[in-house]
Amino acid sequence: MLSVADADIAVSYGPGLRWGVMGQSLQWHLGGGAGGIHHFMEHLMPPLEAMMKDLQMPDVTPALKQAIVDGVAKEAGGHSVEQLAQDENEVILGTLALRQKAGRTLP
Repeated sequence: MLSVADADIAVSYGPGLRWGVMGQSLQWHLGGGAGGIHHFMEHLMPPLEAMMKDLQMPDVTPALKQAIVDGVAKEAGGHSVEQLAQDENEVILGTLALRQKAGRTLP
């Protein structure tokens, strides 16, 4: 059985680290690999759309997808997926080093 503390540690050392560096939209951009947000929207968004419908979220229309793509391109500021991932990893490694120095996961 997963304890509350174990769940908190899993999130804070897992997706929480990345979410603290860049938001969901840029994470999608990185998640799309070399194809970035365009690849994500074409190949990875459909399963999320199914979950969103179950949660009674708004439909993911082509216009909404394009708005996300445009917003991500603006937020990325011309930096490549590779550069953004490298920058993210540097921040995460610094965060992990600080946590190790503190000797614990901070609440």
